[in-house]
Amino acid sequence: MRRREFISWTLKAGAVALLPAIWTGCQRNSAKASIGLPPLAYAEDALEPHISARTMAFHYGKHHQGYVDNVNKLVAKTPYAGMPLEALVVSSAGDAEAGAIFNNAAQVYNHNFYWNSMAPGGGKEPTGAVQEGLAASFGSYDGFKKAFLDAATGQFGSGWAWLVIRDGKLEVMATSNADTPLAHGLKPVLVIDVWEHAYYLDYQNQRKAYVEAFLANLVNWEFAAQNLS
Repeated sequence: MRRREFISWTLKAGAVALLPAIWTGCQRNSAKASIGLPPLAYAEDALEPHISARTMAFHYGKHHQGYVDNVNKLVAKTPYAGMPLEALVVSSAGDAEAGAIFNNAAQVYNHNFYWNSMAPGGGKEPTGAVQEGLAASFGSYDGFKKAFLDAATGQFGSGWAWLVIRDGKLEVMATSNADTPLAHGLKPVLVIDVWEHAYYLDYQNQRKAYVEAFLANLVNWEFAAQNLS
């Protein structure tokens, strides 16, 4: 891929601040590099009873793996082959002819972020910079929880609810289907998956109960703190 083409794609995606690091990453990757399925940081049953091992086996082992397999097939023999994942998401978001590539690459990225947004024994109220950031943006931790719950339950159909950094402040946003903050030049901090396959085996149609369980028992504030820096 020529540098001029890459810059054009990145500008369309609204991620100017990411361009130098992403382009450097592209240069380091060979055309034979592929997107992989990262290992989980915990066992598939470690989030029980809030998310079952059965849900994890389907969600991580089949849905997430499927997106990984699809994106590697789709980018083969295209200018996107060999790009690191984040660069692939950003650049394909600005390409009207790469919709399938973007959808699968963004779903891989979003799922990677989701698994890291949870931890066994998580959900405790955050401290330090995260707590200060939430208080500054939402008035209190309870204010954040309400905004996050509203975004996650109010997202019609499939999608995601995110905590992101916009102009130096924390903000909650929802995205539909495979859409991701990276495509809008925003830095993600935390995410919950509200596609039905993320919770239906455990909660059926009770999305609110799933989101409440995520906030109370699973959210990984240490991971969120790392994303503030």
